[in-house]
Amino acid sequence: MSNNNNLSKEHERYIKSIKRRKQYIRFSQVSILVLFFGIWELLAQFEFIDAFLTSYPSAMFKLFFRLVRDGSLFNHIGISLMENVIGFVAGTILGILIAILLWWSEFISKVLDPYLVVLNSLPKTALAPIIILWVGAGYSGIIVTAISVSIVVTIMNVYNGFKEVDPEKVKMLKTFGATKFQTLRKVILPSSVPAMISSLKINIGLSWVGVIVGEFLVSKAGIGYLIVYGGQVFKLDLVMMSVMVLAILAAVMYQGVALIEKKYMKWRQ
Repeated sequence: MSNNNNLSKEHERYIKSIKRRKQYIRFSQVSILVLFFGIWELLAQFEFIDAFLTSYPSAMFKLFFRLVRDGSLFNHIGISLMENVIGFVAGTILGILIAILLWWSEFISKVLDPYLVVLNSLPKTALAPIIILWVGAGYSGIIVTAISVSIVVTIMNVYNGFKEVDPEKVKMLKTFGATKFQTLRKVILPSSVPAMISSLKINIGLSWVGVIVGEFLVSKAGIGYLIVYGGQVFKLDLVMMSVMVLAILAAVMYQGVALIEKKYMKWRQ
């Protein structure tokens, strides 16, 4: 009994140390952010930096609350979020489906391999004007731009995840007479979930890149529009505030995917 009590106390101490470490990490992250904004504000107030070119936190926060009060910021955020979520989801689903096709047919994978390499090396944002001309200058052009930026990376990540599945498991299923679809459903897809989650994390940033580039070119609303408009009229507080809002939205989406990953890992264990 004493051994069990000692072990439980040690275990409690271990759990407390882990919680304490997480608190220190969170405190350090918040402290870095507060310190960054504090130094930025002080440098601007004492004119060590040109506030006209860099803006400063207090001006950004004032503008933020003014736009929140009149409701215009929510409109811009809603439009960009809608474009991003559709592009993000569509790019991920299409990428996974094409990766399944490549795994299913070795012939197709060998034929398309050089094209995927070339497409992956191309700067997709440079193709945005062409995509918008083909698809249209509205929401559809921006969404397709977001899809085009993320889909190739998804295909390559997920397909590589499929290829890294333990071949012995696949052979074992084949010896028991499993069909290709059964192999895909029972082994390939479950084993490749970490690769899919990794693609989700990457696609968050890539889809935002596609959306913002599309809004730079054609949008009359959205976060990208605010950044372009602020630059054109030299309202740098609007530009910097829009960038900060974009960073917060991307971070929230990333944390959402991280939460899905955490729940999946717990379920898998």
